[in-house]
Formats: sequence, structure tokens, C-alpha cells
Amino acid sequence: MTSQKSPQHQIDYTLIFIMFLLALVSTIAINSAEETLTSALQGINFSVKQIQWYIIGSVAVVLTMLIDFDRFKQLAWYLYGFGMLLLLGLEILPEPIVQTIKGATSWYQLGPLGNFQPSELMKIFLIIVLSKIITEHREKYPVSSLSDDFLLIGKLFATAIPPILLLIRQPDMGMTMVFCAVIASLILVSGIQWRIILTAVSSVLIIAGAFIFTFIKFPDFFLKYVLRGEEYQLDRFYGWLNPYEYSGEQGFQLVKSLLAIGSGELHGKGYQNLEVYLPEAHTDFIFAIISEQFGFIGGSIVISLFFLLIYRMIHISLESNDPFGSYLCTGIIGMITFQVFQNIGMTIGLLPITGLPLPFISYGGSSLATYMVAIGIILNVRSRTRKYMFD
Repeated sequence: MTSQKSPQHQIDYTLIFIMFLLALVSTIAINSAEETLTSALQGINFSVKQIQWYIIGSVAVVLTMLIDFDRFKQLAWYLYGFGMLLLLGLEILPEPIVQTIKGATSWYQLGPLGNFQPSELMKIFLIIVLSKIITEHREKYPVSSLSDDFLLIGKLFATAIPPILLLIRQPDMGMTMVFCAVIASLILVSGIQWRIILTAVSSVLIIAGAFIFTFIKFPDFFLKYVLRGEEYQLDRFYGWLNPYEYSGEQGFQLVKSLLAIGSGELHGKGYQNLEVYLPEAHTDFIFAIISEQFGFIGGSIVISLFFLLIYRMIHISLESNDPFGSYLCTGIIGMITFQVFQNIGMTIGLLPITGLPLPFISYGGSSLATYMVAIGIILNVRSRTRKYMFD
């Protein structure tokens, strides 16, 4: 027997409240970070623009919730094709339309709206199409076998590799890693046998170990044959592994980030009391700004909010009685979790700097709008989950 609650009565207000708190933290942090911006950027009120993007994102959440998420399954390949066209456009269209920022050709120039990064939208489209593939495969092969599992893996990789190759060409390694995190999270819950997954993980670890060994022992070979002469990418590794030795250039951002976070100590220096100059403070390194002002306590609160957000999304995913809805939630959880871990990890020197923003906190129009759409999908799945009396 099912309960008779309408979808409107199943809105997850807990998740909405967590999003409100993240928006509040974001506005406060960006407003304080504006003091550290260069003179070329100081005329722009980024905190007001962030509020505007949150309003736009909230509208996107409502619109996403009005569409039954099963409709996304029907539109999956159309959305995927549209996303691929946007990525291909970066390769074809001329410079005034396409923008190259920090060596990566990843943006469209949309006039007064600013820059738009199509890979942000493609993340959502990829989650939708991979969820559709897994759902239909499991409907066709309910009993898992080795050959069926390899067939599913082949389908997933055949779908994911084209956009990943286009990201590598831009080049945007940070976004490439996010796409890989989405694929990995969906494979984990797709029902593929664990011996296949463990073999794949072991292979990845061996390859990663070989890369690190080559980088340390044979840096010239690594630069010539692995990075294909892209020396700036090698500089990122040097700046990460030994930031203080390369503090003048490659390790400058990391050294300043560590100094800002460390100087905040337990309670922080207070709101807008910033003493450490940090480039990109309102975007990639917003966590360092929060930690300097509000200390270990402030940083811990932000991490706790993300923990509650991810916990709530996992709860919604497990509660859903529609496999497609559960896969959608899982892909979004993997996407957000990886980006939170990567961003905070790079500000404390745990991971190399990749330029990935902190979801919902860092300033960024297309990034924030995309993550709001993702939250809209999660709320959509929750609102259409039917409860059974004897569950």
C-alpha cells in the first residue's frame, strides 16, 4: 500500500535549508574576498552577482522539478548530442565567440552575461545518459554475468570517452577528473562484479604509480612524452610537491593559501580582516579566505555543511524506488563529492592545483547554475519517490 502524498508534499526542506546556508556562506565569503582583488576587478561587485546567479539557479531548480525525471531518460541522447555540439563548437568557432582563459579554450563569451563553460552542462548530460544506459542494461540483463558486465563497461566508456577527449584538447584536466569521478561513482553502483572493479582499480593505481615514478626519476622524459612539452603542467606538479622552493611562481598560490589557512588558527582573524594576498580568492581559493577569517571552526562548519549535503543526497538516492532516479542521484553525488574534496584538498596542499571551484561557495555563474540544476534533479527524484506503508 502506498501513501497518498502528492509530490508537492514530498519536497525535501532539509536539503533546501542546507542550500540556503551554503548560499549565505558563499555571499559572505565572496564579499570579504573582494578586498583582495586586483584593481582591474575591484569595480565588480561579485557578491551581488553571486546572489543574482543563486536567484537564476533557484528558478532553474523549480523548472527542473516541474519535469518528471523519467522525461530526462527520454531526452538523454538529445541532451548528450547538444552537449557534444557545444564542446565541438569550442574547437571550430572563432576567437571573439570562444574564450581562452589561463591557457584553456573552455568558454563561450555571452556578452553581458559573461563567460559560459559548456563542460559544466555536459557533466549533467553525461550523468543522465550514463544512468539511462545502466538502467536499460539492467532491465535487459537482470542477472549479472561476466560478459554482460564487460558489455556494460564498454557502453559506458564508449559514451564517456568522446567528451573527455574534447576536454583533454582544451586542455581542462580538472574537469576531466570530474567526468572520471562521475563514471567511477556510477560503475560502483551499476551491479558490475567486484572482481572487475578491483582489477580496474588496481590497474589505475599501478599506472598512477608508474607516472609518479617517471615524473620523479625521469622528469625530462615525462615532460617530452607524457605532457608533450606542456611545461606549465609540469610546473604545477613542482609547485604542489615543493611549494616553498618554487614560491616565486609555481608554488605561489599554494604557499599563500597555506599561510592564510594557518594564520586563521582556531577562531580566525574576524570578518574582512584579511592580511594574506591570495590570487583568485573569490573563486578557486575561497576556502582559504573562509579559514583565515573564521579559523578552524569556520572551515569545519563549511566542511560539515558539505557532509550534511552529501549525506542527505545519499539518503534520497537510497530511498528512491526507481533505479534511474537512484543512478541520477549517485552520479550527482560523485560529481559534487569529488569537486569538494579536490578543491579543499588543493588549498591545503593535499592535492595538486587544478582550478576547480568549490561547489556552491566559489563565485562562478555557469558552475553555480549547473550545480543548482543538479540539486533540482535530486529534489525531483525525492518529490516523486513513493512511500510504502510496510517499508
